[in-house]
Amino acid sequence: MTSLEKKLQPIILLETPDLLVINKPAGLLVHPDGKHDEYSLVDWILKNYPDMGGVGESLAMQYKGEEIIVDRPGIVHRLDRETSGVLLLAKNQETYEDLKQQFQNHVIKKEYIAIVLGWPKDRGIINDPIGRSSRDIRIWSTGRSARGAMRDAITRYVVEKKIINEQGEKFAWVKLLPQTGRTHQLRVHMKSIQHPIIGDGLYAPKTLGMLGFDRVALHAHRISFIDRNGKEYTIEAPIPDEFKIPFLTK
Repeated sequence: MTSLEKKLQPIILLETPDLLVINKPAGLLVHPDGKHDEYSLVDWILKNYPDMGGVGESLAMQYKGEEIIVDRPGIVHRLDRETSGVLLLAKNQETYEDLKQQFQNHVIKKEYIAIVLGWPKDRGIINDPIGRSSRDIRIWSTGRSARGAMRDAITRYVVEKKIINEQGEKFAWVKLLPQTGRTHQLRVHMKSIQHPIIGDGLYAPKTLGMLGFDRVALHAHRISFIDRNGKEYTIEAPIPDEFKIPFLTK
C-alpha cells in the first residue's frame, strides 16, 4: 500500500451483516471514471469485502468511442472526490435494492456542512433545475447557462455561523439539506445564489486557498435511513479539523 493509499483509507462508522457506513476522506474517488487507473473506494471495498463484488449495478461509460463497464460494488450513492463524509454501502443485493428504493422515495435524509463565500440570507430554499453547462461539459448549471434535459433539484440551507477573517472577508458555515440528489447539486445551487462553496476549483476557482481550503469545503455530516429489519439509524461523520475556523462572529 502506498503512502497516498494509506492517507485515503475510509473509516468504518457502522457495520452490520447487511451494510456499511463509512467516513470517506477528501481526495478519495468513489469509483473509477473509466479513463484513469487510480486508487478508489472500489479498490478498498474489493480488498476488504470481496463478497461485495457483484452487488449493486455496474455503470456503462463512453471513452474514446468505446464503452467501458465500471464496477460499483455495493455503492448506492456517491460523493464527489473532494467531498468528505458519510457514505452508505450495501453488502448484499437485497439491501442494495432496499436502500436504492429509499433514495428514490426520499426516505433517506442527508445533511452536509459547507463554508461558502459571503453571508447568505439566514435560511432559504433553492429550487432550480439543473442541466449540463452550455460552455463546459464537465460542469452543471442552472438557468439560461444550462442546456439539454433539465432535472428538478431542491436544496434547503441554514446559516449556522458567520465568519470574518483577519482581512475582513466574509464567509458562512451553512447546513445544506438536499431534497433531491443531482450531480454536483449543492455546489451548483450555492453558486447560483452567488455564495459558492469555497475551495471549489471547478465552480469557484477564485476561492481556492481561502481559509486554507485547497479542496471544496463540503462535508457529508449526517445520514438517516432504515435497514431491512425496520431499525432506524442516524450516523454522523466527525467534522474535519479544517472546518473549525476560529474567526466566528456568531
